[in-house]
Amino acid sequence: MPLPHPVHAPQSAASGDLGALPEWDLTDLYPSMDAPEVAQDLQESLERAKTFEASYKGRLAEMAQDNVPALVTSIRAYEDLEDLMGRLISFAGLVYAGNTIDPSAQKFYGDVQEQITTASSHLLFFTLELNTVDDAIVEAALEDGQLAHYRPWIEDLRKGKPYQLEDRVEQLFHEKSVTGSNAWNRLFDETMASLTFEVDGEKLAIEPTLNLLVDPSADNRGKAFAALNETFSENLRTFALITNTLAKDKEISDRWRNFKDIADSRHLANRVERDVVDALVAAVRDAYPRLSHRYYRLKANWLGVEQLNCWDRNAPLPDADTRVISWDEARQTVLSAYDAFSPEMSEIAGRFFDKGWIDAPARSGKAPGAFAHPTVPSAHPYVLVNYQGKIRDVMTLAHELGHGVHQVLAGHNGTLMAPTPLTLAETASVFGEMLTFKSLLAKADNPQTRKIMLASKAEDMINTVVRQIAFYSFERKVHTERRNGELTSDKIGELWMSVQGESLGPAIKLNEGYESFWTYIPHFIHSPFYVYAYAFGDCLVNSLFAVYEDAETGFQEKYFDLLKAGGTKHHSELLTPFGLSASDPDFWKKGLSVIERIIDELEELDGA
Repeated sequence: MPLPHPVHAPQSAASGDLGALPEWDLTDLYPSMDAPEVAQDLQESLERAKTFEASYKGRLAEMAQDNVPALVTSIRAYEDLEDLMGRLISFAGLVYAGNTIDPSAQKFYGDVQEQITTASSHLLFFTLELNTVDDAIVEAALEDGQLAHYRPWIEDLRKGKPYQLEDRVEQLFHEKSVTGSNAWNRLFDETMASLTFEVDGEKLAIEPTLNLLVDPSADNRGKAFAALNETFSENLRTFALITNTLAKDKEISDRWRNFKDIADSRHLANRVERDVVDALVAAVRDAYPRLSHRYYRLKANWLGVEQLNCWDRNAPLPDADTRVISWDEARQTVLSAYDAFSPEMSEIAGRFFDKGWIDAPARSGKAPGAFAHPTVPSAHPYVLVNYQGKIRDVMTLAHELGHGVHQVLAGHNGTLMAPTPLTLAETASVFGEMLTFKSLLAKADNPQTRKIMLASKAEDMINTVVRQIAFYSFERKVHTERRNGELTSDKIGELWMSVQGESLGPAIKLNEGYESFWTYIPHFIHSPFYVYAYAFGDCLVNSLFAVYEDAETGFQEKYFDLLKAGGTKHHSELLTPFGLSASDPDFWKKGLSVIERIIDELEELDGA
């Protein structure tokens, strides 16, 4: 399942003010959960996987040496099967995301997941066996033009060779995931979706409760915080058990695979070097005083207090634009900003609106947050948002449509090479968000409006960079401590408060109850150490945008080449045309300086 965007978009408007909100049409995947095509494709997946195994298992080294065309045929057959199974699990995942508390959706998702795991177990040998072929034989085979098409995939595959286990152990890990990590992930999702939070006698789901934290009323924000803490605290035992179990599960896998650092498996999946991530983390932590600490001092002053309560961290500023933005206006805002950069980008994003690829209403049981799901190249992506008419909802829409455009452009690479590493997957989304922000900022007609917009952008960037690196630091602490034994919920809360205090600074009061707020972050559960990718993407886009603003011609073409590459190129190769390198110690400072300059301008506006 895709993960939601890290910044919760404020939502408090009545649906009647928003206009007609679209719900996605999943029939491009399958007509319905009980459609015969679903059962047929599940059966076909299993039968074709068995046939594939019988045809190719034990033959890959021989084909690589003596019959390269047969090896190419096997890879194409594998890719076709991955596309078919990807279509099935994407459909089941999207149905489930639409209503995670519906028993029929829960069962359907669980059943499809289980059947796809069974079918894919017959394919597991393929990548494992391919990695046992001698390097010299593989390199010689890659001189064949048709096999060379798959070079990026083969080379990425072989990077995992040192961590590969014996075939039967790999198969056991694979099959046990249904009753292991996948089951704990599902327990988290269904538990979170079923929680209610009582505010002024009304029971709310998590999304509207979280979004009361950006309500103009300080009283309402405080009540929402209290309600969140009360329900989170009542369920601490469950969340602590899930966290402990998944951290131990990861430690077992890492130990068997001989990963040296607790985040190395994520770095491998992201195709990024550990020292590059370490440099990013060090640069952001070093910048805390110049970014979040300084900004929150400004905000406390704007709100007339010495120290902000933690529930006021995202409070709207006095005189902020709190009007309801209709869905039609949001659409026009994003598409026009995209069009000013590239008509092609706007046209692709427009398909999502025109063809039923977006699910926008906030419904009971619907997955919180927002995401863009690529599905498979033979279909198209889908976007989920919980739109309720605030300016940050518009920014979230711009963000997710950026993902969608990226996924469409990368689709031509095929199922094996279209997926983009997380570190680069945020490029188009953050870039699309920046285009939309710059478009709106250009329309600011007075200093006060400009100040409020810059403050909102600073907060979003702090949430995307500072907050996500703090999350990464928290995860490192949790996974490190877990190796010494189970962690109590109190201990997890203590680790949470330590990184929050460091990152937010003295202008934010860490009120009693905030120690339970680690519980609702889905990234910790679904994809350990995912979060640094947001900071990576934000800093990268800040640097890219500076190149764009200075470029006279040619930037759009190079930018589209980057997106079209999908997973076929390393970050170093993709950034070279822009004169950028993530291995350069100054790269991260350049990205962070964009945030600093926004805060500089806010201080100037404050003193004007």
